[in-house]
Amino acid sequence: MRTIKERLAAGEIINTFAVGRFVDPVIVEMFALAGGYQAFWIDQEHVNSSSQDVYATALAGRANGLDSFVRMAPTGYSEVTQYLEIGVGGVMAAQINSADHAREFTSWVKFPPSGTRGLNTGGYDADYTHLPPADFVEVANQRNFVAIQIETLGALNDADEIAAIPDVDLLFVGPSDLSLQLGVCGQFHHEKLWEAIAKVAAACAAHGKHWGAVVPDPEFCDKAMELDCAMPTMGNGVVAVRRGIQALQTAFAKRFN
Repeated sequence: MRTIKERLAAGEIINTFAVGRFVDPVIVEMFALAGGYQAFWIDQEHVNSSSQDVYATALAGRANGLDSFVRMAPTGYSEVTQYLEIGVGGVMAAQINSADHAREFTSWVKFPPSGTRGLNTGGYDADYTHLPPADFVEVANQRNFVAIQIETLGALNDADEIAAIPDVDLLFVGPSDLSLQLGVCGQFHHEKLWEAIAKVAAACAAHGKHWGAVVPDPEFCDKAMELDCAMPTMGNGVVAVRRGIQALQTAFAKRFN
């Protein structure tokens, strides 16, 4: 399995999907078998799935060649390390409000001297004690993926400073919350939102970083790709099921009149 960081370093576009309400290996396998996706993320901001569910979902991803990361609230370092030890490739912080806030979250992902993560070799990321501690620290600090969501006005104002943080790999635009903060809620093609997105893209370009976004429709996706979006998230489990139901109702329209 090629990791997200390896793909970003190679300049690849990483098509992603998200799982949240349906954190289940079957959903991951269905997206994987459909083809065209390289990674996915597990939403632990709006949904509180068990560690066993996250473990099984990440395992299903690896079995199908898909790296994964967890989107989470920046509430504590222990949650970050628990997800990494489960076997996801990284973490993404939601609702970051400043560059200092982003630095704190990033420090939880990395071992000293880069960060403050506590050492335990009993998880998947240390091969369940098979990886010697010193080797584990070196490998994990290089391998673990860190993303910061830009969806608050504070994060938007500090986008350039956040992109400059050495251990941050990617800035990720959350268009729903960002449009809400900008006073154009749900208007995904509004000029104010795209001015903000262009600011994020410019910050990443200036510091040699990548950016991604949830892309709510194809037009949004095309505009994002023109600004060098490296990680478009196209769909999630709920959207897939909803559209599947709509497709069924359309196909059997005579039965739903």
